[in-house]
Amino acid sequence: MTDHPGNARHGSSQARSTVWTGRATNRFQWLLAAVGAGCLALGIQLAVDSAWSGGFAPLLMSVIGCVAAGLLILFGTLAFVHVAVKVDGDALEVRCGHAGLPRRRILLTHVVGADFAPKVTPRHWGGWGYRWRPDQGTAVVVRRGEALVLRLGDGRSFTVTVDDAEAAVRFIRERLHLPATGKNPES
Repeated sequence: MTDHPGNARHGSSQARSTVWTGRATNRFQWLLAAVGAGCLALGIQLAVDSAWSGGFAPLLMSVIGCVAAGLLILFGTLAFVHVAVKVDGDALEVRCGHAGLPRRRILLTHVVGADFAPKVTPRHWGGWGYRWRPDQGTAVVVRRGEALVLRLGDGRSFTVTVDDAEAAVRFIRERLHLPATGKNPES
């Protein structure tokens, strides 16, 4: 799944990779999605079996509440079950969930640095998902662990949790002709 640019040996016929791809998955999100599906099923069950003696308005409010909560939980969690990262010669592209939304594309011409963060947790960012904090920048956090941190030309940063983030940092630094060492901002 991940193309490593360092795999091409000197003098071999293998060409250097022009694309790096990686992904990260959070299996715990499936449990939350199941809770959302349960709320949705409860709302549908209430609508079908309307033997409530309390009146129509409380029944309608219960059905709408369960269906709305179920849909919000279900789609909100499925959007961040996994993240896919692709770095090519022009840009870094991040796609979340099965639909690929939300999506973020950052041109490499806007990147001034790339760093490896060995330990990023949802607690650093206030939870899972697409996050923004004024003091830290923007992040896509789908699980705890290693992450890629981009420093952008406008002073902001973008962090994404992805497996083998160290290889992504090397790949980006090679594309931008940056030095091989750097600080670990999230350590």
